Amino acid sequence: MSQAEVHHINHPLIQHKLTLMREKDRSTSSFRRLLHEISMLMAYEVTRDMPTQLIDIETPLETMQSPVIDGKKTVFVSILRAGNGFLDGMLSVVPGARVGHVGLYRDPKTLGAVEYYFKMPHSMHERDAVVLDPMLATGNSAVAAVDRLKETNPKSIRFVCLLAAPEGIKNFHEAHPDVPIYTAAIDRGLNDHGYILPGLGDAGDRMFGTK
Repeated sequence: MSQAEVHHINHPLIQHKLTLMREKDRSTSSFRRLLHEISMLMAYEVTRDMPTQLIDIETPLETMQSPVIDGKKTVFVSILRAGNGFLDGMLSVVPGARVGHVGLYRDPKTLGAVEYYFKMPHSMHERDAVVLDPMLATGNSAVAAVDRLKETNPKSIRFVCLLAAPEGIKNFHEAHPDVPIYTAAIDRGLNDHGYILPGLGDAGDRMFGTK
């Protein structure tokens, strides 16, 4: 991967569903369903260059060699709690993937990330990690999560989000220029409270119906 790489996934289906998610009157169940659908669609782009290997199979007519992926070598790393909204859709596409969790919350005064949970599968040095969090706002949580993840020495790391702010992209790639970002939208910027504008509000609150 090149340095400071950002993949803007602008497929019409993804953009259409994202527009529906942004609407302030969208119900919690509809918001969750749309996020699930978008994460499935984004998974195709994120895994586009996933390595395959040839195996021998038998069709109804003859034997042949055909490619398969080793999903068990992929780890989806959910940044709690909103990352779990991405997780189910990704697992629908790569059901054999392992799952790791990083528990972080944003300090309301400093906007810094505070860790409260971290658990990864074993043998991370053999695995490709895909970090999931719907919002790349200040970038502090993403930076902290990848800092911890790198301690496990995964083969590769990718960061996937629904929305990104320029400030978050800059902060993240200053800390981790080797980790590519995959996002469905790059919004205008942040407000005084560190929320993305125009954004879609707090993804976790809208996903789980909390305020």
